[in-house]
Amino acid sequence: MARPTGFVPLWPRLLFAIWCGNLGIAAPVPAPAADSATGTTGPDAPAPLSTERMIEDIRHLSGPEFNGRQTGTVDDLHSARWVADRFAALGLRPAAPNPLHASIQQPWMMSSSVTVPTIAPPATLALVTGTTVVPLQVGPDFLPILDSPSVDLTAPVTFVGYGLADPARDYDDYRGVDVTGRVVMFVRGTPPWYPGSASHQTKVRLALQRGAAGFLTVTGPVLTAYEARRGVSTAPLAYYGDRETDERPSIPLPGAWISVTAADRILRDPAAGAASSLATLQNALNRDPQPQSRQTGVEARLQWEQSKRPGTLHNVVALLEGSDPSLRDETIVIGAHRDHFGTQAGLLFAGADDNASGTAVVLEVARALATSAGAPKRSLLFVSFSGEEQGLLGSRLYMARPARPLTHTMAMINIDHAGIGNERLTVGVTGLAKAVVQQAAASAGLADKLDVFGFFPGGDHVPFKEADIPTVAVVSGGAHPHFHQATDTLETIRPQVLLTTARYVLALAIRLANETDPTTPAR
Repeated sequence: MARPTGFVPLWPRLLFAIWCGNLGIAAPVPAPAADSATGTTGPDAPAPLSTERMIEDIRHLSGPEFNGRQTGTVDDLHSARWVADRFAALGLRPAAPNPLHASIQQPWMMSSSVTVPTIAPPATLALVTGTTVVPLQVGPDFLPILDSPSVDLTAPVTFVGYGLADPARDYDDYRGVDVTGRVVMFVRGTPPWYPGSASHQTKVRLALQRGAAGFLTVTGPVLTAYEARRGVSTAPLAYYGDRETDERPSIPLPGAWISVTAADRILRDPAAGAASSLATLQNALNRDPQPQSRQTGVEARLQWEQSKRPGTLHNVVALLEGSDPSLRDETIVIGAHRDHFGTQAGLLFAGADDNASGTAVVLEVARALATSAGAPKRSLLFVSFSGEEQGLLGSRLYMARPARPLTHTMAMINIDHAGIGNERLTVGVTGLAKAVVQQAAASAGLADKLDVFGFFPGGDHVPFKEADIPTVAVVSGGAHPHFHQATDTLETIRPQVLLTTARYVLALAIRLANETDPTTPAR
């Protein structure tokens, strides 16, 4: 396919900005840049992508000023206003379907009522064997599920494998074990031979139905290919487990996410030796559809207080209108979630990589596009979502009240976890030819940095994919060892990883905004 006419004003200038980023040329207040096509300098030439500016944005977003940006809190509102001010300074247009409240008059924001759960300090979990009590450390060893109800419970622990029960396949991890009044422990996910899916909520409901008094969940040491691709660690994760709705009421079962080390301590049986390690049991479960459930001889003592209060979620929506009269009604959405977990159980979850980094990339890409001499042909909609951690609430709100017609939304780019890893990019694609995203990488000098896959099942791109809108999910490749942990702080961010992500997203946005058919590769 030939590239459309009228393309020159945007490509040379923006590709110059991308290549400057490739060479490491960046400054918070850059001097006039040379135009890569003409060799001239001047105010029309865009500034290079700035690593320093993105790092400074992450510093603000993950700092104490915004207290972890929990959805529905005043910190959610303050961080949304901060992002809106940044969009306004770039000359973008507010694009929310309606103001937030008459008293606030924020045309940048769209809002929805949410529930805000908080675990108060101290939260404790101890393992009891006879007269021996081993307290676990909140954070490294365990984290309460954030919407878990208050609890003061001591009960025996029963290992129930993956926590599955499927009568159609004659499989039941609860077969042969009585869990009445006990704490069940199950492994996250499903075994490779299992053809279905089982959500965390499904497993908790099943445990409640079988009479359990509480639960512990753990990411097993044997990761799936998808988990390895996404850089998942086996550490305890901050997590909203309930996803309460009007149609699905809250599950009144307390629980916590524990580490593999804590799980092994529970499973340790001197008479059984290595056969009682979590890795050994998980490998056995993964090989054959034979339950490995057992009583452990260990009691768990769970104690914490949880509260819930009403709050308001805030998305921020900004528009850069397209320049082509025949294409400006079509939209490319570029989004990243801004929310994280706030302060829970006395720990501040700063969320530097997740997802202050993605928000910083969106702001930097918006700046590069807004300051270019020629606007893109299609309109670009920049969205800072909240509520992602609570079940994609912000992106689902957007799909229910879109700022631009969904029928004219050509693609959605979602950036999540953009600041840690191995300087490669993991990209999940739906509705687009993979060659499209690969060509964008080549144009940014990143052809050898891209690992392209199909659909990623988690993230704010999912509601767009469900509406048959093409999506590209962009994640920095490699391990993300601080994922959903209080250790996800600014000091862990790798500037070169951040810059690689921004260069790629900018190149992809240019391509999708300007090609005659953005879903097919250029020839």
